[in-house]
Amino acid sequence: MKDSLVSIFSLFTSSSTLFCCALPAIFVMLGAGASFASFISFFPFLITLSVYKIELTMFAFLMMGIAGYSNYRASFAPCPIDPEQGRKCMVLRKRSRLIFYISSGILITATFFTYVVPEFV
Repeated sequence: MKDSLVSIFSLFTSSSTLFCCALPAIFVMLGAGASFASFISFFPFLITLSVYKIELTMFAFLMMGIAGYSNYRASFAPCPIDPEQGRKCMVLRKRSRLIFYISSGILITATFFTYVVPEFV
């Protein structure tokens, strides 16, 4: 259960990096700056998050590292002998790994659009 919570928390931290940092770059790159301006007026907290984008990105990578280590460690832990609990254990491991991979993809995409793409545009 603890490993699942770490994976879910890593999904939220990587998503916050996407919203604060990558979304503005994507909108501007697509020429939708006016749409982004109206988006910011509806969600003004994104401006506050974008001020701390480096710290937020570093925190997201830290959480992803913890989640990755937690998933790695849990993959070698034994599941219960009871068939029903053992099946639930394996399903939870697969879901946790899937959440980790989705979070990693979101974080890498957000980091790419935040720090790499603006250098070339």
